[in-house]
Amino acid sequence: MGRSYFVEETVGQYLSELTTKSKPFITGLLVGQCSPQRDYVILAIQTPPKDEENKNNAGSSSELSNIDEEWTTAHANQVSRMLPGGLLVLGVFTIAIPELSKEIQSTLRTLVFSVEKSVARKRLWSISEEDVSDRVVFHLCSATKKYLCRTYDIQDPKSTAKPADWKYQNGLSTSWLSLECTVNANIHIPLLATSAYHELEKNIRNGLTRWAKQIEEAVILINGQVKEEDADLMDGQKKSGRGTMQSTTQSLEARILTQLSQKSNSRSTATVQICSGSINLKGALKCKAYIHNNKPKVKDAVKALKRDIISTLSDRCEILFEDLLMNETSGKKSPERRYHALPGRVFAPVAGSCVLVCDYKFGNETVGEIQERFLEMLDQAVQAEELHTVEEMSTVEVIPPKEFPDDIQHKRLTKETLLLKLHQNIGIVIAVAVAISAAAFSFNYFSD
Repeated sequence: MGRSYFVEETVGQYLSELTTKSKPFITGLLVGQCSPQRDYVILAIQTPPKDEENKNNAGSSSELSNIDEEWTTAHANQVSRMLPGGLLVLGVFTIAIPELSKEIQSTLRTLVFSVEKSVARKRLWSISEEDVSDRVVFHLCSATKKYLCRTYDIQDPKSTAKPADWKYQNGLSTSWLSLECTVNANIHIPLLATSAYHELEKNIRNGLTRWAKQIEEAVILINGQVKEEDADLMDGQKKSGRGTMQSTTQSLEARILTQLSQKSNSRSTATVQICSGSINLKGALKCKAYIHNNKPKVKDAVKALKRDIISTLSDRCEILFEDLLMNETSGKKSPERRYHALPGRVFAPVAGSCVLVCDYKFGNETVGEIQERFLEMLDQAVQAEELHTVEEMSTVEVIPPKEFPDDIQHKRLTKETLLLKLHQNIGIVIAVAVAISAAAFSFNYFSD
């Protein structure tokens, strides 16, 4: 028996609207949440046009070869940044004319594997054995309105399509549970003396990987308590008379206790490296995760929140360095210490849902620019009053590596020369002392 996908009714309305457009095919992403028993789809997003030329010619060609795989995966990466903990890109969809229905399945298979591979490459958290590895492909015929839903195991490159159920449900995500916490980060990342400015992103990713491991091993307190992993997340919470969760959004406060100490019996594999620079990440991060209300487990909620903590910091750093490289006027690294503010988090609601998605905003960006990005990336219009900017303070201090200046190099050579001379003088003194001792011994010997 295949997997079941419970789909928000607004997603069905969105897909129906897309069938009315005069295009031979439309591709897009499906966003939601996985669980061991079932998956939930709360958002569908069509792939944005690549440029004005594609906008004008979108309906003039029916060749599937025109689907830009690289552009689709780039869109998936951008969307993944905007998803809080617990949500991910579940798969891809296409809306096509009947003539393309037979050819579309191989294209969908290629897209779903490419999207997952690209998104997974940027993750710093580890996949667990309990994570669902199935991803969905959904094909809707624009003429007959018939659809086909299948899944592939993205962990198996030779995976074949399996049938899956696609069920619409009204108000699917209007009462999901949210977890929130504030994480105070203070991360020091050393830079090798040979590092160049363009390698800062690589260095910071390596440093964040070590920090992410600590977060994954940390203890999460939910409403001030440590709960058993397999316990019901909502034990002790209020329920309605029918035994179901109340329709209002319930938010749980979480606190993270990081494990900074290493086990005493673990052997250190650290190596000594010459570092002349560093990156210091400091600040408070507002983190958020969502979990479905169908008997949620503590372990699923904790995992979703930890992944949001890791992802939001790594995404901000990636956005910052993308911005720095785009605005860099020269290829040379700066010899001066620099301070940069990480982009802040801005939340907005998903239409017909209590779930919030996010974007990242630099201090000089306007509300209009944020609204434009939500429309472009999520195909969703957001009103200015719906945007919620959280108060955060986070900075990146970059002390770039430097080559030894001439005066430092001269001092180092002078010091080495002095040490060499000192060693030579000590050798002469020892030789003279040995000679005097030998002469004294010979004089006493012959006197006797």
